[in-house]
Amino acid sequence: MVHFEASPERSARRAELAPVTYLPGASPADQADAAADETADERDHAEKLLLQRLRGRSLSLVEAEKLLRSTDIDEEAVHEILERFTVLHYLDEEKLADQIMHSHHERKGLGRSGVAAEMRQRGLGAELIAEKLEEMPDDEAERATELALKRVGQLDRFDDATIDRRLTGFLMRKGYASSVVRDAVKAALASRRGSGRTSTVRFR
Repeated sequence: MVHFEASPERSARRAELAPVTYLPGASPADQADAAADETADERDHAEKLLLQRLRGRSLSLVEAEKLLRSTDIDEEAVHEILERFTVLHYLDEEKLADQIMHSHHERKGLGRSGVAAEMRQRGLGAELIAEKLEEMPDDEAERATELALKRVGQLDRFDDATIDRRLTGFLMRKGYASSVVRDAVKAALASRRGSGRTSTVRFR
């Protein structure tokens, strides 16, 4: 059997060549493309999640940002999505404030402080809240009295002191000023006495 030996010159040339490493899987370019695709998928998922939430109810920027940060997208993508959704009016804080005024003041009968508290809880800014409160009609006393008159009819079995305490707590929780509450409770108690619906039984 003939045995061939490499010459010293050939061995030296081989030593000068950099070794080639073969990695399993994609090339660096393919890996970069895959990473870009994954980032795009994560952003697409975040946008769809936000859209789905917006179909259920309006969100403030604070609420939308919190939702986006719960996904895997980066800081830049969060701000880009918020900006785009704002331009498209998917996120509209003034509209949200109007919705809160309608649902909490007109439908639920909350006073100014109650409406303001709800707006703050939803993440709306102080300037927008102040602006919307200025737009609210000056009918606090009328609304509080109307609520008290409706409520007092459910309290026939209680004495005046208990009704006073319960009506006061009820209206205060709805965000009416203490002076407005006092007048509304007095009107409700006077209406109750005028109708002859009184009780001497005390309940706590």
